Amino acid sequence: MRILVAEDDPRLLKTLLHIFQSNNFLADGVSNGEDALDYAQTEEYDGFVFDIMMPGMDGLQVLKTLRNRGISTPALFLTARTEVEQRVEGLDAGADDYLPKPFATTELLARVRAMLRRKDNFTPDLLKMGDLILNQSTYQISYKDNTASLSGKEFQLLEMLMQRPGVVITTDQFMTHVWGWESDVDTGAVWVHISNLRKKLESLDAPVQIRFQRGTGYVLEEKK
Repeated sequence: MRILVAEDDPRLLKTLLHIFQSNNFLADGVSNGEDALDYAQTEEYDGFVFDIMMPGMDGLQVLKTLRNRGISTPALFLTARTEVEQRVEGLDAGADDYLPKPFATTELLARVRAMLRRKDNFTPDLLKMGDLILNQSTYQISYKDNTASLSGKEFQLLEMLMQRPGVVITTDQFMTHVWGWESDVDTGAVWVHISNLRKKLESLDAPVQIRFQRGTGYVLEEKK
């Protein structure tokens, strides 16, 4: 999956690219409408994520131009403007969905995946680590004949860990991915959900553990 992201806030653009790249997407980023139009016409993308308010050519103008030129790639708008009129305007311009800022990473990814389901190729529903299986559609984790259901936050944390087994993930990375880039939730929330995940993995008798590495973060690894 390859996504084109257009966002004029450099901090948010960096965050968006990190979110997509950490979730098995290829992502290109631009900071204005003119570049978005140029990239969208010269490269092959599976989806667009555009901010509406950008300097020069805004997201609405970019998408209208692309649609008029026969480019039907699915598109989602990000904007701080949440009035109904602007939502309608974006959808009328040819957008498939609309997500107001600030947003949670999980909702962004869910909306993008739903948007891409209109195409035949999208992120697989099952994530595996040996015989440990995370169902990304049902939010269930299973090992052999045992299954446990996860809360939304537990699912997102475990998804990150299973996508990069053996790699340390920092608390800040969890916070950005799960609670959103502008969240003021206390970082202790990560510890609480990790603790719940450990209990559920133990209940499955799964041969893996979430280990805390002091000063860095958490890592999913096989039990020794």
